[in-house]
Amino acid sequence: MPAPLALIAAGGTGGHMFPAQALAELLLAEGWRVRLSTDERGARYAGGFPEAVERSVVQSATTARGGIVGKLTAPFKIASGVLAARKGFRRDRPAVVIGFGGYPTIPALAAAVSMGLPRMIHEQNGVMGRVNRLFARRVNRIACGIWPTELPAGVEGIHTGNPVRASVLDRAGAAYAIPAEGDLHLLVIGGSQGARVLSDIVPEAIAALPEELRARLHVSHQARAEDGDRVVEAYRDASVRAEVQPFFADVPERLARAQLVISRSGASSIADITAIGRPAILIPLASATGDHQTANARALSEAGAALILPESQLDAKQLTRDIGAILGDPARAQAMAAAARQLGRPDAAQRLYDIVTEIAA
Repeated sequence: MPAPLALIAAGGTGGHMFPAQALAELLLAEGWRVRLSTDERGARYAGGFPEAVERSVVQSATTARGGIVGKLTAPFKIASGVLAARKGFRRDRPAVVIGFGGYPTIPALAAAVSMGLPRMIHEQNGVMGRVNRLFARRVNRIACGIWPTELPAGVEGIHTGNPVRASVLDRAGAAYAIPAEGDLHLLVIGGSQGARVLSDIVPEAIAALPEELRARLHVSHQARAEDGDRVVEAYRDASVRAEVQPFFADVPERLARAQLVISRSGASSIADITAIGRPAILIPLASATGDHQTANARALSEAGAALILPESQLDAKQLTRDIGAILGDPARAQAMAAAARQLGRPDAAQRLYDIVTEIAA
């Protein structure tokens, strides 16, 4: 008898793909077969998935953007994707379908609904995304990464936390190096959509820190390729040691080494920061749908694990004060790290797996 098949549907961003990857890793370890359903864009973000995960690329689209032509053709692309998903499901029937959000999940979830397959969704953010909201009343379970999550009236969720990749789990709860003396490591991560503002403000803020603090700093700054040269130059002018890259493949390692993180508050970033347990200055992306990044950051702020700087109020002077206030106060930095670790859910993938096996049964 073949191993049961879990069909994971995920959109093409790290926020959807990272928790989907974490669940895929656990499912494979437990003897499941796993197939990833996404669109062509999503397939380009699937490089971190284990090789044993099959890839299924289906057509999908959104009516929310793409101009008049895109909006007119979207329903036909979605319908084509649903038909292709149904055909694939008849050939190799999934025991369960799990959607992680994003419009590429529409075909798989719609096919699962039409065929009566066990199905669930995982919402990473504190405000439910459009596609997950569309299917919220049509699935067997809703797992929530952030708690509380804003859900449609009458819909109940289960707080699992956001699964983190194995590379993050390996460093979960890693000892925090108190910034009392010696080198200081600062990690700056902005995400593909929100990195430019950080590239504009963070180097200027760091340049204004007291010289004795700047001399101890090692900065890892994730910047868009088009911003890289000017960010490198800004750190060089400030005599700050910095590594600037468009993408760090070893973010978990850099996060574990960091005394402070400056980050957007995407769901995956929050999950990684709390799993490892690091003080943070969070700058929610102002254009995030439903202001969900502010909702994501709220629990960390209330627990004393992070400071929130709204993008509308972000300036170098304020950021300089906040960086200095944390790195210049070892006791406060240590307390923030401990508070972040208390919020972490390193067992989120296991919690999600338990729900998967429950509804598949």
